[in-house]
Amino acid sequence: MPSAQDPFYVVKSEIQDSIDKLQSTFHQWQNTSNAAEQGRLTKEVRAGCESIEWQVDELDKAIAVASRDPSWYGIDEVELESRMTWTSSSRSQVVTMKKALEAGMGSSTTSHSSMRQELMRLPSSRQNDTYNQYAARDNDDFIQSESDRQMLLIKKQDEELDDLSESVRRIGGVGLTIHDELTAQDKILEELGSEMDSTTNRLDFVQKKVGMVMKKASAKGQIMMICGLLALFIFLFILVFFT
Repeated sequence: MPSAQDPFYVVKSEIQDSIDKLQSTFHQWQNTSNAAEQGRLTKEVRAGCESIEWQVDELDKAIAVASRDPSWYGIDEVELESRMTWTSSSRSQVVTMKKALEAGMGSSTTSHSSMRQELMRLPSSRQNDTYNQYAARDNDDFIQSESDRQMLLIKKQDEELDDLSESVRRIGGVGLTIHDELTAQDKILEELGSEMDSTTNRLDFVQKKVGMVMKKASAKGQIMMICGLLALFIFLFILVFFT
């Protein structure tokens, strides 16, 4: 079973939170009758849909990479299918809200057309005053909606930059740990090399001494000398490699 610390589940949790907030805003948009509030919520829902669609697309790309070799990432085919199903379902939810938003904006456009027809039936002076009122209200709504949308985008960018900075710090920490491990291993190898050189020199010295003694000793003495040196060699071997 994949760990809860799996990056997929971390991103999934963040996207699900965004979808929940977007659905709450969407319900507010459906239930409001205030034109200014509806304009603000329209921009907020549209920006949220775009942001979530981008996040789901990026998650789909990561899943596609993992699908090339699931075992390397520690997942199986069942888990892979589950992840694909979740991203597809999330995208469908966002698309449904986006279509409903566009349909609502279409009906709003029809309402504006009716408004213009009513204005055409008014006297000229009254028509101008009423038109100016509607234009000023629409302009204020547009400015407020754009301001809210920009604030949402800036907030999202700040969160993504914070996540990126945290990832860079983690990677830097891993790099330093690897460097320390390699340095320690190099030191151990150097010490081992020095010990091997010292042991080789000792063995060479013993072999030379044996050769000199063999030349001077009789046959019987040579046999005893060989036995003694063999025992000495075994003792030195145990002393060097087992202590």
